[in-house]
Amino acid sequence: MQKNYVIGFPRIGEKRELKKVLEKYWSKQTDFNEVKFVAESLRKRHWNYQKEAKIDFISSNDFSYYDNMLDTSILLGAIPKRFENLKDEELYFAMARGNDSCVAMEMTKWFNTNYHYIVPEISKDTKFKLNSKKVIEEYQEALELGINTKINLIGAITYLGLSKSVDNSDIFLHINNVVEIYKELLLEISKLNDEVIVQFDEPLFVKDLDSKVLSLIKPVYDALANVAPNIKIVVTTYFEHSNEATKILVNTPIWALGLDFIHGSKNFETLEVIKNSNKVLIAGVIDGRNIWKSNFQDKVELLEKISKVVNKENIIVGTSCSLLHVPFTLNYEEKLDKEIKSWLAFANEKLKELSLVSKQFFDFKLNLEELSTIKRNIEDNSQRKISSKIHNIKIQDELKNLKIFERVDKFQDRIKVQREFFNYDFLTTTTIGSFPQTPEIRENRKQYKANAISKEQYEAEIKKYIDDCVAFQDEIGLDVIVHGEPERNDMVEYFGELMDGFAFTQNAWVQSYGSRCVKPPLIYGDVNRENPMTVEWIKYAQSKTKKVMKGMLTGPVTILNWSFVRDDLPRSEVARQIALAINKEVDDLQNAGIKMIQVDEAAFKEGYPLRIENIKAYENWAVDNFKLSVSSVKANTQIHTHMCYSEFNDIIKTIEAMDADVISIETARSGNRLLKIFKEVAYKQEIGPGIYDIHSPRIPSVQEMVNQIEALIEVLPKEQLWINPDCGLKTRKWPEVKQSLKNMVEAVKIVKEKNY
Repeated sequence: MQKNYVIGFPRIGEKRELKKVLEKYWSKQTDFNEVKFVAESLRKRHWNYQKEAKIDFISSNDFSYYDNMLDTSILLGAIPKRFENLKDEELYFAMARGNDSCVAMEMTKWFNTNYHYIVPEISKDTKFKLNSKKVIEEYQEALELGINTKINLIGAITYLGLSKSVDNSDIFLHINNVVEIYKELLLEISKLNDEVIVQFDEPLFVKDLDSKVLSLIKPVYDALANVAPNIKIVVTTYFEHSNEATKILVNTPIWALGLDFIHGSKNFETLEVIKNSNKVLIAGVIDGRNIWKSNFQDKVELLEKISKVVNKENIIVGTSCSLLHVPFTLNYEEKLDKEIKSWLAFANEKLKELSLVSKQFFDFKLNLEELSTIKRNIEDNSQRKISSKIHNIKIQDELKNLKIFERVDKFQDRIKVQREFFNYDFLTTTTIGSFPQTPEIRENRKQYKANAISKEQYEAEIKKYIDDCVAFQDEIGLDVIVHGEPERNDMVEYFGELMDGFAFTQNAWVQSYGSRCVKPPLIYGDVNRENPMTVEWIKYAQSKTKKVMKGMLTGPVTILNWSFVRDDLPRSEVARQIALAINKEVDDLQNAGIKMIQVDEAAFKEGYPLRIENIKAYENWAVDNFKLSVSSVKANTQIHTHMCYSEFNDIIKTIEAMDADVISIETARSGNRLLKIFKEVAYKQEIGPGIYDIHSPRIPSVQEMVNQIEALIEVLPKEQLWINPDCGLKTRKWPEVKQSLKNMVEAVKIVKEKNY
């Protein structure tokens, strides 16, 4: 009896083996054969880990060299014309990363996670052609190991729904073409074994879909589920409820539905229709998005609640989504506090949790080791609730007794004071904050953390970097200067390390895109900032220049959204604790003479709920916590913020409500489309639209920047505009940064001389 199910598994490797070999290949230090060898080794290892954990339904085709949506474009033959002359790995990586003659395809967030996918490009002329090689070979590869996998595919509706129409044609005009390709693929799959499970991921179904998209569901799955009698189709959704789609899917010949009962509790509302349809329900109860150890008792109770409606024999216990979104394993966390470690479960540990929860739910006989694990689970979860590490009464009392929640002065009054205080007119030049993180700076930090060099040696190197960074900005004539952030490893981790309530891992990497991995902090307890975190470095930098030095902080919502957050408090309350900590830092900076402070909210949009009904509540507490974080400032202290990866048309009023004096945004790739939104709502605050793309090593010419600035002035008054790159410069090399910024400053001079 097969009774547990993993939606998908991480592929980067427990020691980031895939990342390392890919980067070696991209830098031409090895050939693609080594990449293939490492990939095959990882797949074998990952399948065996799941087999050893007694997982019944294990995936193939959840592995990817870069991204599963990109893999699907290759599978369907949806290749943009500029790549048509390329083949195999050259084609694949050019689509993902670009090459000398082709611009890469766009990349954006996978729903409300920190994973990015490669956005398919569709036009009315797109031709689809099956390329089944990867899907078939990986299934056979697992079969040779004695593992009969389910095959994971991105569903046709989600694939098209997340695509970009490059000619404004209706992307869903291609739905029949895509379904025909999938039918052809299913026929090939049907020849692989007596019975094959095919999982179609349709996370688009958890969003608020219009009737047109909903009307596609039944014909699509009627067609796919009738291709071959030996294929059983599973449709999985995750990250929210999918009630509208579920009510349609139960009337198609699919075998099973996978629903998320962690982040989509409203899925309970459709249990009755699932029961009446006699479909199999894959109940996602093991959290695939967070790192806290499951409470076995709670999970079994949740499953029992589900089984009061859906017949138990029709339930399979599953993960809430792919385990791609959590780190690989706790095995290498030797430095993590033992008590905190006892509260955690990463991907490998979640396999064991899934196996044990399903055994308890189905009343399987448990051996002594399993009984011991269950006993320890009860103890660890009980200990976590009462741990002195979690609760800080002082901070809880401070929050209860807060009296000021936002700035006292209104923007129209503040901005007059600020313009006079800072003595600037229009098209003021600055940067977003960070400058290149050189190998030398990284090595200096690494040596200091390993106690290989003294604090004095470490700080001397940091000061030298700041000296050079400030001197360069002075020399080229930037109006507002930054210190470059050489002391910071990451814009969230740096602050987390200096506050209570955060823990950090050695090896808990999570794939963000391609070979890019992040290591989010763990917020396990009440957040408290006891001492200043940035003041001394910013003061030192200010002492090296007569120009305005901008202080740089990360905002509470971004710190929250880029961390693994405790699950015993509402996220809004955790954000409030962080906001209070940032508030104290802002106050210390202004009291130290730093009167221009940037509080970045780069990840503000990422936290948005997937359902419209939940958005207002998120916006309210997110805005309130940003305003709390800067509520201590005086009228002549100017607050900047920065946002990236955002479409602002749907949240422009929310941005306005944040009440920052200056916002800088990514607009280099979108032209003036984003700026026009600010004009349409008569946005009053000042804006720094990024005038060049820092995600590319390309150096824009002076004339190109002149054209860009003049285009900005056509949309908004020059007095409202600041001039800056579109994001931080930490990932770039110094030569390109220096020339690009010189060109930017020169371009502003030229524009100002034209009698604007």
